[in-house]
Amino acid sequence: MDSRIESRGVALGAHLSRPPAVSKGQPVPGLVLCHGFPAGPGGAASSGQTYPELGDRLSSESGWAVLTFNFRGTGASKGQFSLSGWLEDLQSAVDHLLGQDDVSGVWLAGSSTGGALSICAAAEDERVHGVAALAAPADFSDWASEPAGSLAYAREVGVISDPAFPADVEAWARELREIRPVNVIGKIPPRPILLLHGSDDETVPVGDAHALAGAAGGSAELHVLNQAGHRLRHDPRVIAVLLGWMERQRTCV
Repeated sequence: MDSRIESRGVALGAHLSRPPAVSKGQPVPGLVLCHGFPAGPGGAASSGQTYPELGDRLSSESGWAVLTFNFRGTGASKGQFSLSGWLEDLQSAVDHLLGQDDVSGVWLAGSSTGGALSICAAAEDERVHGVAALAAPADFSDWASEPAGSLAYAREVGVISDPAFPADVEAWARELREIRPVNVIGKIPPRPILLLHGSDDETVPVGDAHALAGAAGGSAELHVLNQAGHRLRHDPRVIAVLLGWMERQRTCV
């Protein structure tokens, strides 16, 4: 079901998948599923376009309600990219899913940048029961090391379309240094954390997954998948592990 989310005045495109075999009004767990930063052909315009289909599959096979959405600056969503803006969008998505009468609790899952921000959101919001992060960076130090280049790339892929944005370039760049999943993941336990990473990830080194697991104090469930790359959502092994993790969460609410 296509939907929309308001994120502090920014309209976001969204899709809410509901399990077909569940009676109307019966409480179900809820998952917010987050895409990563756009890359490749299509850039921002095509970012996250396969996630509604993935959400439908996860919902059908797990019996959960699954909300997918486009971060600001991507797909049909309005606005301009910043890390804090994307974090606000995720917080608004949590609010939106918790606002559904039949959703009994919310978990987060995300790929790459979406996974990293899911960790940050879960760390600061105790309403979130757990988080699964796929190929998530431990921080954004590579972006922060060359903020001018990062800003230029954001314009190139289309997540920033307004030439006057950001009004304060230094403040925009500061977020790349200050938003660090590895610094906050320790706030999540004893809530469950699932970390999935490919051994051959060419975008985010597998060392980031080990750094996140270490910062979680040994409480995270870490899976490093042999010969897997960065786009883990296309790996059937990852979907199987994620569905198994979701099934185990049912006892939490």
